[in-house]
Amino acid sequence: MSLDNTLHPAKSGREELVPSRYAVRIGEIDVLVISDGVLPLPTAMLGHNAKPADRAAWLGDMFLPQDAFDWALNVVVVRSGDQTILIDAGLGLDPDLNLPRAGQLIRRLEAVGIDLGSVTDVVLTHMHMDHVGGLLVDGVKERLRPDLRIHVAAAEVKFWEEPDFSHVSMPPGFPDALRAAAKKFRKEYESHLRLFDDEYKVAPGVVVSRTGGHTPGHSVVRVASGKDRLMFAGDAVFAVGFEHPDWFNGFEHDPEEAARVRVRLLRELAETGELLVATHMPFPSVGHVAVDGDAFRWVPVFWDY
Repeated sequence: MSLDNTLHPAKSGREELVPSRYAVRIGEIDVLVISDGVLPLPTAMLGHNAKPADRAAWLGDMFLPQDAFDWALNVVVVRSGDQTILIDAGLGLDPDLNLPRAGQLIRRLEAVGIDLGSVTDVVLTHMHMDHVGGLLVDGVKERLRPDLRIHVAAAEVKFWEEPDFSHVSMPPGFPDALRAAAKKFRKEYESHLRLFDDEYKVAPGVVVSRTGGHTPGHSVVRVASGKDRLMFAGDAVFAVGFEHPDWFNGFEHDPEEAARVRVRLLRELAETGELLVATHMPFPSVGHVAVDGDAFRWVPVFWDY
């Protein structure tokens, strides 16, 4: 499988007016960012420990609505050597949550010519349903390789045996949906799981590292080849986290540790200058991090045509 065809329009299906894929070359490694769609969520979840007036001011400065707005869902496909690696799997389909504009990954993989059977490895940053749900869509498992390897931190799998929701701030229905998705995923893919403790080399130049914070086993994936570097930060970084890294996100199971992880990663990215991609940053979520006083600044890349 080559990602070369991702630079050209799909040959079948209705063309979308808004782009949903963006290709990046990291040395000799191909990286493709794919949009799984968007899901509307209350803006209070961006910083439920922040003063409402401060949150409202940030939303105003960003020209965003005050009540709810669309969170991006980004997934990454990496080709290193003879391995094709899917990093996270999107939301899938959960009719109980009524999120029709999310769960687009499988359709968009098909549109770009990436066959599910070509995927050799899946890396999960964590087991929230918007990161595992695509693997639970009817008919998907049968199309995957029987020797598919799914890499996830051991601490993450253990956490979902008895998950703690005492520090989150989620809309009604989400905790139950998260529990159900994690339980179903574990049951369906138990034999494919390849657990790691702190760090694991998935392929040449592709390393997954556990950070904790967002969930106990939350991990980031670093891609490196030649002089080029890219980090997929999963849910460690959100759009508001550059200016307000101490604001707690509603999906964080340990928000204080998540804030510490966020600051550490942003400092690292600012020092190295490597590219950042994150699940809920506006698509295509490719850019750099700069230091801005006691906080940070997001610097999106100029799109490469």
